[in-house]
Amino acid sequence: MSIVRKGWPLLLLALLPVAACAAPGIPAFSVQTHGGTQTYTLTMQVLALMTALTLLPAILLMMTSFTRIVIVLGILRQALGAGQTPPNQVLLGLALFLTLFVMSPVIRQIDRVAYQPYAAGTLTATAALDRAEVPVKEFMLHQTRESDIAVFTHIARSKGYAAPLDVPLSILVPAFITSEL
Repeated sequence: MSIVRKGWPLLLLALLPVAACAAPGIPAFSVQTHGGTQTYTLTMQVLALMTALTLLPAILLMMTSFTRIVIVLGILRQALGAGQTPPNQVLLGLALFLTLFVMSPVIRQIDRVAYQPYAAGTLTATAALDRAEVPVKEFMLHQTRESDIAVFTHIARSKGYAAPLDVPLSILVPAFITSEL
């Protein structure tokens, strides 16, 4: 009798994914492809959002001034001879808020040129991402040494670029990171 009682929750838990897969998703948006129309469900949108949220810490570390600020605060703490005062958590909190302050013009520009038109329905998600990329690239280009961009362009075996904004993020992000160090 006790095995049956213990087995029911496990059986229900095992059948839960089957029920979730069997439930049809709510159609949320369609994308035109060469072969016709591809419809994505709300479930796929949630999955895409959750994936983007998992990448948020990496974006914070790699595409903002957060790394430079943390390094400077750590060096300042050592120079003062303060040991572990203030603690690392306090330094990270300071660095986070200073990063938000430094990045606020970029965030406002992304909101104005990409998010607001997307939220109003006048832009597709792809067009909004393309528009949001420009302010981020401009910020990163101002903080990146040309020699670092040249090194990563050479490593990628890529040709030169006509304009600075033509540099792809796959080259600009590593160049920015090394410039931040």
